[in-house]
Amino acid sequence: MRRGIAATALVATLALAATACGGDSDGGQTKGKGGELAGEVTWWDTSTVGSEDKVFKKIAEDFKKKHPKVTVKYVNVPFGDAQNKFKNAAQAGTGAPDVIRAEVAWTPDFADLGYLAPLDGTAALKNQDDFLKQAAASTKYKDKTYAVPQVIDSMGVFYNKKMFKAAGVEVPKTIDELKTVSKKIKEKTGKTGMYLRGDDAYWFLSFLYGEGGDLVDAESKTVTVDNAAGVKAMNVVKDLVTSGAAKTDATDGFDNMQKAFKSGEVAMMINGPWAIADTYSGDQFTDKANLGIAPVPAGSAGQGAPQGGHNLAVYAGSKNLDASYAFVEYMSSPEVQAQVTKDLNLLPTRTSVYGQPDVAKNEIVGFFKPVVEKAVERPWIPETGSLFAPLVTEYTKVLTGQTAPEAGVKTTGESYRKLLKGWK
Repeated sequence: MRRGIAATALVATLALAATACGGDSDGGQTKGKGGELAGEVTWWDTSTVGSEDKVFKKIAEDFKKKHPKVTVKYVNVPFGDAQNKFKNAAQAGTGAPDVIRAEVAWTPDFADLGYLAPLDGTAALKNQDDFLKQAAASTKYKDKTYAVPQVIDSMGVFYNKKMFKAAGVEVPKTIDELKTVSKKIKEKTGKTGMYLRGDDAYWFLSFLYGEGGDLVDAESKTVTVDNAAGVKAMNVVKDLVTSGAAKTDATDGFDNMQKAFKSGEVAMMINGPWAIADTYSGDQFTDKANLGIAPVPAGSAGQGAPQGGHNLAVYAGSKNLDASYAFVEYMSSPEVQAQVTKDLNLLPTRTSVYGQPDVAKNEIVGFFKPVVEKAVERPWIPETGSLFAPLVTEYTKVLTGQTAPEAGVKTTGESYRKLLKGWK
């Protein structure tokens, strides 16, 4: 564990702060006259600006219809900044939100530091047995529940059906087929086969799992990213770029990837359900039927994709805990989850929602649900969220020719062993 004297002392400080310093919220007392919820709840949303944020903002503000005396202060915080911004605010004891939309790997990290309020026995966990088992796994730490699963996701290959038809190719099922398909697309259309995001190591995981590798083995406390499978996976992504099957970048990867795919500059990209709404805004997909989605091509060990998603967590120092618990329950309710699926094609975390007619017939959900069920879980340890920083540095260097695949994974492994004290 990373907790030391400073972190332990902070837990006590936050407990005292629950009725004192709190976060951005200035809602004062949790209950109004007659015991009715009142005050303000500040919510940090980390969803995509321009598509997802509009939907989540509207839904969040509709909480007032159920609790007229509670005002939700909606704040969209860039995903890439949110983890450290929340840590800094929580450590300072000021400026943190009452509720945060956290990437699944952040939950054990924040909980280990004492920044989150346990939710067991609160309104936030209403009907908790309804949550998908794999979605709920990331919300627990040391036998307590510190978050509620909001959405769950994984990754697949998005492809342009018209470009595939023009090139006379089928969807690739393996890495070798991906290279062959990309070559034919280039010959027939002059376009690049795939855009491979190069500035986010999450996009590397499908290739790592496809070669039978993983970042670490938490059970045996062993670093595995630099074993033979890790080296092979890094060689695979490097070869996709050097062979011309894929193009990549070192900065602004998501925006550049989306722009290239939506404009028809490339025929494929690897992405998840969070990108659907934005993808449909592109010229190539005014006809939504032109978007195809398939499993990520398999590596030598099989097909693999990471389990992702987002949780809703309550700040331990919130001045309005009861209203925050109620807000989390509302945002993860079957009603809201069904609305989010309808508007954004995001996957629910409640089993019951999949039986609702609009969700059951949603084609995007129909594709991603079996992918999610087979997706590889990350280790739910406090350090999981910190494993990507050293990996993305080397991943980008490998893809852009600044270092060799073998050297890249070796350096990553060395960084992991420094981070994970005592691990092999």
